[in-house]
Amino acid sequence: MFDALAERLEGAWKKLRGQDKISESNIQEALREVRRALLEADVNLQVVKEFIAEVEAKAQGAEVISGVRPAQQFVKIVHDELVAVMGETNVPLATADSPPTIVLMAGLQGTGKTTASAKLALHLRKLNRSALLVATDIYRPAAIDQLLTLGKQIGVPVFQMGTGTDPVEIARAGVERAKADGVDTVIIDTAGRLQIDQEMMAELARIKQTVKPHETLLVVDAMTGQEAASLTRTFHERIGITGAILTKLDGDSRGGAALSVRRVSGAPIKFVGVGEKVEALQPFYPERMASRILGMGDVVTLVEKAAEAVDLSDAEKMQEKILTAKFDFTDFLKQMRLMKNMGSLGGLIKLIPGMNKLTDDQLQQGEAQLKQAEAMINSMTPEERRNPDLLAGTPGRRRRIARGSGYSEAEVSKLVTDFTKMRTLMQQMGQGQFPGLGGTGGGPWGGNRPPQPGWRGYPGGANPQKKKKKEKKKKGFGTL
Repeated sequence: MFDALAERLEGAWKKLRGQDKISESNIQEALREVRRALLEADVNLQVVKEFIAEVEAKAQGAEVISGVRPAQQFVKIVHDELVAVMGETNVPLATADSPPTIVLMAGLQGTGKTTASAKLALHLRKLNRSALLVATDIYRPAAIDQLLTLGKQIGVPVFQMGTGTDPVEIARAGVERAKADGVDTVIIDTAGRLQIDQEMMAELARIKQTVKPHETLLVVDAMTGQEAASLTRTFHERIGITGAILTKLDGDSRGGAALSVRRVSGAPIKFVGVGEKVEALQPFYPERMASRILGMGDVVTLVEKAAEAVDLSDAEKMQEKILTAKFDFTDFLKQMRLMKNMGSLGGLIKLIPGMNKLTDDQLQQGEAQLKQAEAMINSMTPEERRNPDLLAGTPGRRRRIARGSGYSEAEVSKLVTDFTKMRTLMQQMGQGQFPGLGGTGGGPWGGNRPPQPGWRGYPGGANPQKKKKKEKKKKGFGTL
């Protein structure tokens, strides 16, 4: 997401490189680049105008900080303004004083509303909040079945009364069931509707009036670009919404909708969908999103993903295996699957600062290599997985694995060699040794011995042995 926008903004910073300060003259070209970048990202025109005006005013009035280059200062100003446009802070989901909290989901047809409802239920379950999904979409074929399937997949109950009951009555009965069962949150999935469909909009208004939800969330497809903002505003004026969920953000490299919704509609983005998996829903944090747009990564989200996926006791066992060089192919396979649970390789890599320069081709190549490694490991026996050295010395085993996985013997040999090198490197680093720097204690002096007084790079000068040799040579020359 935001790949095209980040690339164009990079061109704006280049306009200020080599300048000793920000001035009215040298900032204009950079601002033009920013304006083009935002428009190409499908950001609303009025939002772009206001954004550029704010950035220009702040840049020209900025105090020059000692040691900070103008390009860096300009990036900071743009970052702060991006945060301001998207809403400053995260707006959490409401919590009712007395349960259940009622969440009404609304949106156009095809925006992923039913899937977003299930994703939200799973998110709440991770927060130890019980949820009940209520199926009121009686118009779309198999809509109720879809919600039942998703509910079973995530372990959340679904309340439904079939397709022959009025949606308003289903919603009311669903809330009553939640109260009787002591459920914390009710999520009501409604039918998709067009804002020009008066009858369907009136039905949504009746549902809202009947159940009196604490949250009315509009599910918006990010692929609709700047139209997403005007759509949010229309729904807000006619129904009254408290926030938006932006779906399919991973499929839009432009990302203009995320920059437009809050400023145009006044409704905060509360969650973003970043993948097809039911786990792919994240709370929306403007500051983190601004960092991603500017290619700074998002370490906080990466850590949160890891914390959800990694068991602390398993991590400690894995650390012990790494330190003692007992990390095997079974562990490697487990780590690959753990990473898959956290999201796509590309999505994870781009959360790391400085890694936004990797191209889609490079990321796809990395994904392909991981799949290749998994296929080869799956063709190994349990004994071979536990003892990689067994494969290094037995060509026949490698040939069998190659036939079973569909790859060449040379590719299997490369996997075994690379894995052995990686295991050795991980063990050395775990023990404080850094290959290329001479190991622990010795640091740049080499070896594992601590630096001795008189050695080069240590107070006292050059190697004392070399010094002694020089003295002998001098003495010999003097006797001639």
